[in-house]
Parts: sequence; structure tokens; C-alpha cells
Amino acid sequence: MAFDTLSDRLQNAFKSLRGKGKLNEKDIKDAMREVRLALLEADVNFKVVKSFVKKVSDKAVGKDVLESLTPGQQVVKIVNEELTSLMGEKEEKLVFDPKLSSFMLVGLQGAGKTTMSGKLALHLKKQNKNPLLVACDVYRPAAIKQLQVVGKQIDVPVFTMGDKVSPVDIAKASIEFAKKEGHDVVLIDTAGRLHIDENLMEELKSIKEEINPSETLLVVDSMTGQDAVNVADSFNDILDISGVILTKLDGDTRGGAALSIKEVTGKPIKFSGIGEKMEDIEVFHPERMASRILGMGDVLTLIEKAQDSIDEKEAKELGSKLMTKEFNFEDYLKAIDQMQKLGPLGKVMEMIPGMNSKDLGALDVDKGEKEMKKSQSIVYSMTVKERRNPKLLSNSKRKKRVARGSGTTIQEVNKLIKGFDQMKKMMKQMESMQKGSKKGMFGKLPF
Repeated sequence: MAFDTLSDRLQNAFKSLRGKGKLNEKDIKDAMREVRLALLEADVNFKVVKSFVKKVSDKAVGKDVLESLTPGQQVVKIVNEELTSLMGEKEEKLVFDPKLSSFMLVGLQGAGKTTMSGKLALHLKKQNKNPLLVACDVYRPAAIKQLQVVGKQIDVPVFTMGDKVSPVDIAKASIEFAKKEGHDVVLIDTAGRLHIDENLMEELKSIKEEINPSETLLVVDSMTGQDAVNVADSFNDILDISGVILTKLDGDTRGGAALSIKEVTGKPIKFSGIGEKMEDIEVFHPERMASRILGMGDVLTLIEKAQDSIDEKEAKELGSKLMTKEFNFEDYLKAIDQMQKLGPLGKVMEMIPGMNSKDLGALDVDKGEKEMKKSQSIVYSMTVKERRNPKLLSNSKRKKRVARGSGTTIQEVNKLIKGFDQMKKMMKQMESMQKGSKKGMFGKLPF
């Protein structure tokens, strides 16, 4: 994930501060030197780094911090606030027009505009919008076909007039088509180049002048670091973009683009791409991203993911069964399926406060994913009767058959069954404690 190295470096820089009862200006200066190096290594624009460190230092050497009972925590609080400010203070929502909104996606070739068009369309579709994708890249081989494949994947129609018509005419015609067919959002996938050139910019300017989009969104590859900032600056000068979408923020990127773009261009980051699936798009929340960088987690995003991905009714039913003897291996499969809907285990763990890349390494997340899949294989190898009545698996012949069918060993089957039984016992004990607390010493409390 982006920011892993930066996160580790910043947390190490603050460790010495947290252990001190009082701070002096030298302590702050030493910590800020580490912060400066960490930001520069993350490929943050050097002017941005200089300004950021000065702001934090000026606040950190103030009387309130130096005389505070928890000065280390106060410094971290200041850094958190300044990181949030650096990335834009708060979430910047898309601007919609009352009848028909149009979003023009621009950027260099290879930044991921076509895929991001589909991700954004799906995101808006989940908000009860009726989007239309428009293929305006008539130059790149198979660009139109790629958008059509993306559209089919998310069940969103694609407007195209082939590769012989000018992109300006296609964009203009798509607006009329959208009005006629009852679409309320138009997403225009424009052409890119390997580098910024005059012809590209003139074409994009012509499209923008013709359709007057609700927003002009620049898609940039966060893996390119400082280059992404330079690209954003150039596009903004010519097209006056309204916002930025960062792609590949889940990759091995140092995070400099996310920390520099808003400060350099004055334009907010509105979304980030966090994976290859169409669902892997997040609204960019500066305050949450700052918390992730400082190892404070991102519980709000985790809750939103759960609300968006998990069937609430089914989750309640599973919870009720888990507290009784009714919970069986079919319910166990449903529970794993619900958990997997949140995304890869590593990404989920990163949102838990206190979890950094070192913690995840120690937990061996990859091993956890493999164990989960192995458990699924074992359960799928059981008969329907065995899944619904786990007691049948006390028979050794049944266990051997399940082990053969799942490509595992009897020991691994036993381990799963033992863990399953222990979980049920633990939940049963918790239920008894809950009932006891209502009748016992907690009985008079309002809850």
C-alpha cells in the first residue's frame, strides 16, 4: 500500500518524543529533520516539504506544546492536522447539474482513464445515478473496445461513433443521446498521449468548450511520483481542471503525488483507485488518509465498506445463530463470504488503528488468506448433511473423505473442526455472561 515506508519513518520519528515528559526546541528540531527526510524520500515536492516542516515547527515550539503534559502527542496532533490541510482539509464532492451532469476524464496515456471511467460509473450507479460512458479516444488501438468491455462488466451502456469521427463531435452527440435516453450522468473517456503535446491539449480544450462539463477530472498514475505532480500542474494551467483522481494508490508507491498535488495545483483529489476490480475506488478523505499515514487507522472507511458490502439482514441472522447452537458449517461459509466482500485481508487490517506495515508482516496476512481459502475447501468437501450437522464429523471415515476431497490432511480437518467447536463454546459463554449481567450486578443499569 502507498505510504507504508513514509508511515513507518514518521512513526519512528515520533517515538522518541512520546517517551519524554517535557520537550525542548532541540527535540522538535531533531524530529522535524526526520520528518523532512521521510517526506523527501516519499517523493513529496521539495517546496511543499519546506513549507510543511516550517508550519509544523512553528506550531510545535509554541508554549502550549512545550509545557503540555503530553507534548509528544501534541506534536503528532499538529502533524496530523497539517497533513490533512496539505491534502485538502476535507472531502471534495463531485459537482452535479440538476438535469444532466457530464464528467470529462483527461490525462496521459497509461494513467488508467478507461478503467477509472468504469469505476466511477459503477460508483455513481450505486448512488442511484444512470450513467453513460462515452468513447472519445479514437486514436489508441482497441480503446473503444476496452471501454465497451468495461461497460458490459458493470452493465453501463457505452456511446460510440467509431474511430473515424472527431472526438469533439462524439462528445457533443453523446450529450444529446443522454438527454434522449434519460441518462443523468455522462462520463467522457478522452484520448491521452505518452507526453503532453499541443495537439492533445487543443483537442481537449475543444471538447470542454463544446460540452461545458460539470467537472474536468485529471486521472494521474500515483506510481509516477513527482511526475504526476508536474503533469497535474501542466493540465491545470491549460484546462483548469476541477479535481484529480489518483490511480494505483494500492501499489508500491511512495505517496508523494497525493501529498503534493493539492498544494501545487490548488485542485483537490476527489477519488483514488485502490485495486484492479471495478469496485476498487474510494472517495478521497484527506483527514482519513492523514490518520492512515500516522498509523491511526481509518475506522470510518472500514465501516462504510462494511455497510456497502455486507448484507445487513444476513449478518444479523449469522450473529443470532452464532450465539446459539444453530450455527453450522454452511453459516461458517456465509460468514467467510461476508468477510471477503470487504476486500483483501491486508487492506482491511491497514484500516485498524495501530496497524502498520510491520505489524501486518508479523501477522503474516498472506498466510491468513491461504488458511481462509483452505478452510473453505474443507467445508466445500463436506456433504450438505455434514455441513448442517457438524456432529457427524466425529466419524473418522468421514474426516478422511473430506481431507481427500479438499486436498488437505486429517490433522487440518481436525484443526478446523476443533476451532469451530471452540468458537461456538466461546460465543455461548458470552451469551451466558450477557444474560447474567442483566440479572446480576448490572441489572439496575439502563442497558
